[in-house]
Amino acid sequence: MMPSAHLSCGWLRKLLVVLVKFCLASAGPPRPLNETGCAARTPASYVLVFTGHWSPQAFPKQYPLFRPPAQWSKLIAVSHNRHFRLWEEGAPASPGVQSFAELGVTVELMRAAKEARKKRSVGAMHRTAGIPNGIGHSSTEVVVQPRSSLLSLMVKVIPSPDWFVGVDSLNLCEGSHWKQEVTVDLQPYDAGTDSGFTFSSPNFPTSPAENITQITSQMPNHPANSFYYPRLKELPPIASVRITRQRRFPDGQNAVSNHILPNSIIPQRFSATPLDCEVSLWSSWGLCLGPCSRGGVRHRTRYILLRPANAGVPCPELEEQAECVPHSCMKKRQ
Repeated sequence: MMPSAHLSCGWLRKLLVVLVKFCLASAGPPRPLNETGCAARTPASYVLVFTGHWSPQAFPKQYPLFRPPAQWSKLIAVSHNRHFRLWEEGAPASPGVQSFAELGVTVELMRAAKEARKKRSVGAMHRTAGIPNGIGHSSTEVVVQPRSSLLSLMVKVIPSPDWFVGVDSLNLCEGSHWKQEVTVDLQPYDAGTDSGFTFSSPNFPTSPAENITQITSQMPNHPANSFYYPRLKELPPIASVRITRQRRFPDGQNAVSNHILPNSIIPQRFSATPLDCEVSLWSSWGLCLGPCSRGGVRHRTRYILLRPANAGVPCPELEEQAECVPHSCMKKRQ
């Protein structure tokens, strides 16, 4: 009897240890889902507000006033996990990104997101209406699941060759908690598929296509670039996005609420950007006017390429004259 009782006690002790370990493991935080790093137990509802800050005060160089004027395309937002990328800096633009960045067409982007949703890489897709001015905002309600807590979005800069602003894989979840509010200032990006330098450049495909890169105040390093401001260390944000968690869930799925505000209602967060005058190279010297030996003069001219704005460096003299030298005078025939 004694050996049997001893074996029973040892077996019960091992079973008790296993049960204790199981209970401790169950009491801990849940494992992250779908590699997003999010351990939240319930979805979260957010209001996403996109605001354009593209004004002639902040971006005076070649500011588009007509055909078409400065404006923003519809916003495309996708919630997803780490197996999906809407776009990525330093990587080639997908056909969907190229189509959207060049033409504002969303068909290819939406098709790729729908295919990824079949593989459970994408949670939800959202769109807002475009903004017909450089300054304005649009908003939408976004429901984010723990398994797809990353948010990416794109908005095309109109007019432009292939420029856009956006957010890549912003994680709205931190551990087991949803973030309450996130604000991101946005800079312009070049999709790398069109070689235009200015807002109104004609379509000129880049061959071979380049990777997606951020446009800065000095890159591309060319005076014709519409965002070239060599006096600035960095460009002021051309747009921003604010994502705020709300306690209640929207009544319907993918509820969209778009608002366009006049310029006077949206506060200007940034000071005016100074724009220096730009002039052409001097022309060739003209013929001598008057006799060389008695005060004859010659002239050359240049013209304004870009007028100054916001207390920028004023334009220099556009005409210059100099005294004639013998080789610029016509000799009289004997």
